[in-house]
Amino acid sequence: VSQQVLEQVLSELQPLCASEQQFLQEFFCLGCASVELQALEARVSLIPDLSHGLVWFLRAEEATTQLLSEIFSCLEPELRAFLDVCSKAQPLGCLQVLVTLSDAVFGTWGPSSAPPSSFLHTLLGNVLLLAKSNFNKCIGTLCKEMEEAKPASRTRGGILPCVSRFQELVALSEEVFQTSQRRGELDRAQLRLASSVFSSISSLSSASLKVNTDMVMMENFHHIHNFLCQRNIPCLEGKKREAKQRCREHMEKYISTYVGQPLERLKHFFEGVKARLAQGVKEEELSFQLAYSKQELRKVIEKYPGKEVKRALESLYRTIHNHLSPEENLLPVVWQAMEQGFIRQYQEFEELIQRCYAGAGIALNFTMEDLLSYFNSITMSN
Repeated sequence: VSQQVLEQVLSELQPLCASEQQFLQEFFCLGCASVELQALEARVSLIPDLSHGLVWFLRAEEATTQLLSEIFSCLEPELRAFLDVCSKAQPLGCLQVLVTLSDAVFGTWGPSSAPPSSFLHTLLGNVLLLAKSNFNKCIGTLCKEMEEAKPASRTRGGILPCVSRFQELVALSEEVFQTSQRRGELDRAQLRLASSVFSSISSLSSASLKVNTDMVMMENFHHIHNFLCQRNIPCLEGKKREAKQRCREHMEKYISTYVGQPLERLKHFFEGVKARLAQGVKEEELSFQLAYSKQELRKVIEKYPGKEVKRALESLYRTIHNHLSPEENLLPVVWQAMEQGFIRQYQEFEELIQRCYAGAGIALNFTMEDLLSYFNSITMSN
């Protein structure tokens, strides 16, 4: 509504101001040659209210502007008041107002047969500064709201409200600015909004949620990356790459946290082995330490027959499924990454056995082929 009213006002002001400007220039011979000034002086002296100290001796543009400023003295205050009303009635209306005024000032708005008025151009330029200020204040408020938004303690994952809000704002602003040739203000605003939503997502690391925070952060950065890929907004290309990178980082942290759960005791045992090696214990001497003897390793390995490993992997799959929201459909991606992480862990265990327990005839109770079949079976059955 604010945009329609403003367009209507401008469509009427433009020919009115242009016509009045042309009349004043012709009537007072503003810009006339010096030989005509004597006749002009005689005519103006008959109208003391408009003479104001020999205004015709000013340059033509200055004289015209001074006269028009007095004739339309209420115009700028009224336009400023209108912008204030728009901001209070509809905060996001400042986007349409900014675009309409920018197009009017920079000559891309609306068809008109009337010549442009330099007075109106200057006046609208002043009002445009107010429109930019209102726009920046609005964006600042939105950024603050997103940064200070706290997820509910019962949040169970999924797309955060601040991310949905960011998506709505970008879509709306792109729609409003789609016909505008000047995107400077919009580009800066979108970068501010993106930085704020990234900050809001990152703050989850200190939040107490019912689900794994890395998973929630991964999903939300993934959602933003997909959205920006669809929109293809040049000023947000850097943010798109950052979202992809941070999505990957949080997935890796999640995998690192959960990949050891199915073989927790084995993982703990071999972490101790690596710690002893890092302290300088020789590989061939490590098995003589009581806590890491061959007998202790065999006891731990016995706890993980193939069936137990598969059952633990099935439990892990259900955990991942519960952590993820259905919106992003990331379960296949995360499960595949978990499989790769589990394979690397298996290979590390085998390598440590070969290095530190060579010739002892010790091996895990399941092979790489078994492991791959477990993952394949779980994937196919879900």
